[in-house]
Amino acid sequence: MTDDVENTQEPTAKVPTGHGVIQGYLRTLDSSPGVYRMLNAKAEVLYVGKARNLKARVSNYSRPSPQHSGRIARMIAETASMMFLTTRTETEALLLEQNLIKQLKPRYNVLLRDDKSFPNILIGKEHDFPQIKKHRGKRSEKGSYFGPFASAGAVNRTLNQLQKVFLLRNCSDSMFESRTRPCLLFQIKRCSAPCVGRVTPEQYAAQVSDAERFLEGKTTEVQAQLAAQMAEAAEAMEFERAAALRDRIRALTQVQSAQGINPRGVAEADVIALHLEGGQACVQVFFIRANQSWGNRDFYPRTGSGAEESEILEAFVTQFYDDKEPPRLILLSHPVENEDLVSALLAERAGRKVELAVPQRGEKAELVENAARNARESLARRMAEGAAQSRLLAGLAEAFDLDAPPRRIEVYDNAHISGSDAVGGMIVAGAEGFIKGQYRKFNIRGEAGKAGDDFGMMKEVLTRRFERLLKEDPERKTEAWPDLLLIDGGAGQVSAVGEILAELGVDDVPFIGVAKGIDRDAGKEEFHRPGEPPFALQRNDPVLYFVQRLRDEAHRWANGAHRAKRSKAVGVTTLDDIPGVGATRKRALLAHFGSAKAVARAGLSDLMAVDGISEAMAQAIHDYFHDR
Repeated sequence: MTDDVENTQEPTAKVPTGHGVIQGYLRTLDSSPGVYRMLNAKAEVLYVGKARNLKARVSNYSRPSPQHSGRIARMIAETASMMFLTTRTETEALLLEQNLIKQLKPRYNVLLRDDKSFPNILIGKEHDFPQIKKHRGKRSEKGSYFGPFASAGAVNRTLNQLQKVFLLRNCSDSMFESRTRPCLLFQIKRCSAPCVGRVTPEQYAAQVSDAERFLEGKTTEVQAQLAAQMAEAAEAMEFERAAALRDRIRALTQVQSAQGINPRGVAEADVIALHLEGGQACVQVFFIRANQSWGNRDFYPRTGSGAEESEILEAFVTQFYDDKEPPRLILLSHPVENEDLVSALLAERAGRKVELAVPQRGEKAELVENAARNARESLARRMAEGAAQSRLLAGLAEAFDLDAPPRRIEVYDNAHISGSDAVGGMIVAGAEGFIKGQYRKFNIRGEAGKAGDDFGMMKEVLTRRFERLLKEDPERKTEAWPDLLLIDGGAGQVSAVGEILAELGVDDVPFIGVAKGIDRDAGKEEFHRPGEPPFALQRNDPVLYFVQRLRDEAHRWANGAHRAKRSKAVGVTTLDDIPGVGATRKRALLAHFGSAKAVARAGLSDLMAVDGISEAMAQAIHDYFHDR
């Protein structure tokens, strides 16, 4: 990739915009492929586009045309300058375009706002008795991966049934090595207990092979094999074994029925359908693997102020597979703008051919129609919920005397037990409800956490939050700045928030304390604002219920973070700080002495008696405790 041409025009007080500005760039361009950026008078990026021929593409914007949509006309009218990057190929231009869109988030581009990774099922191959588990992220661990699944819930349900059928272990390797008797999963027939030798390596390997064949779609073979084994056991009058095999066959049938739509003629595909209405879009993605449906997920991309279906789907597909391996076949509800280019880019990422298709008949068309129906229904529900949310935000603005309905509300809460494991939590809500991707947790670092000082903890959290905002976005160009802060607490917390915001020079973000009120009874909440007496809302006011939901969500988030931190700290001992003492030696020491305190009191000879503890290691452990 080369950076041959880069032209910018510094914005001034009265900078010209529109077709004339764009036409001025034509003499500097040639027919190279590349990426262009359109900027407004404030040097904000309005749009990022790619072109097979930069001069020809920019020429289309340089004069009025009846073919320009209202969206394109508005974009041209706002354009005050342009920037260009040339590339060797159009595929490189497409890749660069999508990277810049994700980085810059231009107003007139289609943007996929939810690009979380999807979970898989992993059967590990680094142990003699492989573990089956949920896996998310990079496939760095050795083993067989099956997925993606649409959600963690879909994976968990499938894993639950697979354990009933194939009796594979899900415990960690360290727990496996430390077992001396079968765990509860063996008792309830979810594991064959390889940890204590209840199954031979050969038998367990056969179970693993059956599980892999099932996840590859060879369900008929697995069922036939289990049925034959059940018949043999019954004929040999091994009725207990026959009953266990019968239960496994039933569980296998439940797995298949839970998969939903199981296409016969489509072994591997992603089904992507778009529904566009009123300037809003919903994209449904169904995952078909091994002739089974492994769930679906809905997405609501930003439509770039009015893009058409083909442009939205092209942007969605290229951004969606930015960090995910595409399947061999992608079934679409609408054609994309540059099918050959998108196919080439996906094939380059996958290292094999990737086909894009818009089926018109048959089973594939039925799969697309099913996804399109789900997209249509999901968008209708979202639009209805959005209308209700807008009414609540307008009511909130009226109740709290805000200048306008808030677009971003941040709610803060703290959680701790007598100052231990103190955590601050922030949740975010807006016109689309809770924005969970924006939630944050803060490990309390200062003395306020140890002292259980709620005011001090709130000061620390707000200081860290707004210092970062001021550093990353001092001119408030992004949507990261809140329009309203809700604080769990009364006058004291409100005073603390006021002090810290004043110190930081932030004087235009309204904040309100939500106190429990008389008898700490829900419905009797009191609201505190700086310099004003507290007030309450009517018990049946929808705005009150809305605020309660916001506060409860912040409470749930902060408490969950606190519990996670506390449970993580439970297994921490002074042994963790000794150089050379890892998980294996720690387990051996605790198993031998019973506690870290007993290890600290042990003599050299006692320490050397522990498996895995050499004379040098025993001396290091002894010195660590006695030097202290």
